[in-house]
This record gives sequence, C-alpha cells and structure tokens, in this order.
Amino acid sequence: MAKRRLTGRVVSNKMQKTIVVEVESVKLHQKLQMRYKSHMRYKAHDEKNECNIGDTAVIEECKPISKDKKWRVVERIAQQIKAEE
Repeated sequence: MAKRRLTGRVVSNKMQKTIVVEVESVKLHQKLQMRYKSHMRYKAHDEKNECNIGDTAVIEECKPISKDKKWRVVERIAQQIKAEE
C-alpha cells in the first residue's frame, strides 16, 4: 500500500529535528456546493534540520516516532528567499 504524501509550507522549526507543516486543501460544502479552504498542521521529522520557516516541503506518512509525529520530510521543494539588508 502506498504511503500518503502531502505538500505544505513550514510554519515552525523551533523544535529539535521536528518541523510543523501547514497543508492547505480545498473542500466542497455538501449542502451549499461552495468551495472553501481548509488548513491542517502536521508535525514532521526533519533528521538534518534543513527546513526553515517559509520553505515548501513534501512530507510522507511513517510509523509513529513520538506522540504527535507520524510524518517525515521527504524533500524540500522551495526555499524562502531572504531579503538582504
């Protein structure tokens, strides 16, 4: 069985080897037939501490690493461009 993969934006990297990824999805309201955005936050294992806030990352489902961590970082797609001062 294939593991689920999600793409989202890194919103926190303050923990050791853990990042928080916010995944946005578009859902359809059953009665009103209107589309709306939904956000979910997942804690993911980042072994090398390479992801920073604002980066786009791909996470994959894995066996539980801790109470909240059930995802791991597969790759970092885009980096946040920092403005030079």
